Amino acid sequence: MNSSIRRARRDDGDFIAWVVLTAWRSHLERGLWDFFVDGGETDCLRYLEALTTSDSPHWAHYSAFLVAEVEGVPAAALAGYFDEELGMPALQKGAAQADERLGRTREESEAGLKRIAPSFLIETPHEPRAWIIENVATRPEYRRQGLIDALLAAMFDEGRRLGAVQADIGVLIGNDPAQRAYEKAGFRVVGEKRHPEFEAIWGSPGARALSQPL
Repeated sequence: MNSSIRRARRDDGDFIAWVVLTAWRSHLERGLWDFFVDGGETDCLRYLEALTTSDSPHWAHYSAFLVAEVEGVPAAALAGYFDEELGMPALQKGAAQADERLGRTREESEAGLKRIAPSFLIETPHEPRAWIIENVATRPEYRRQGLIDALLAAMFDEGRRLGAVQADIGVLIGNDPAQRAYEKAGFRVVGEKRHPEFEAIWGSPGARALSQPL
């Protein structure tokens, strides 16, 4: 298998949109972006492509991603970022730009935020300047080939280069394969949050926070 890792580019927008949608679905039928957009797969991917290629960077922006290619084809990706730089305020700015590009109204956006509000009940805090790994996904035909291991190693190196001393990642409770993979890469569970309102809508009790020194 001829694989390589590179920075994501703007023209990866459709692939990064798929990665973000898939990562947030985790092991469930619907994830955060399904609830936010409240449409079919095509609607979600259209919105996420606009979001991942917005003018302003954020944690779902293509510029935060590394991509693993196999024979020149994008096969897997993940993002790394500092919350202080690309966290919620940055995402809100990018989302406003995506809404404008797609002609989404303020009422549609507010309704989407209301639908995903239970996800805020299971958020776990990060230490200042923690290097957050997010949006991890591999195309089905390329899974179990070590691509995520290679991407994690490269993203750890980037975090160290930028001065991070700790890497954080989260996983929904019940996604045991993902948790085992992250633990194999050196992460350890440091906490979890559960909430019945989240479980009633999502189908998972909550989320676990994992961390490791860099």
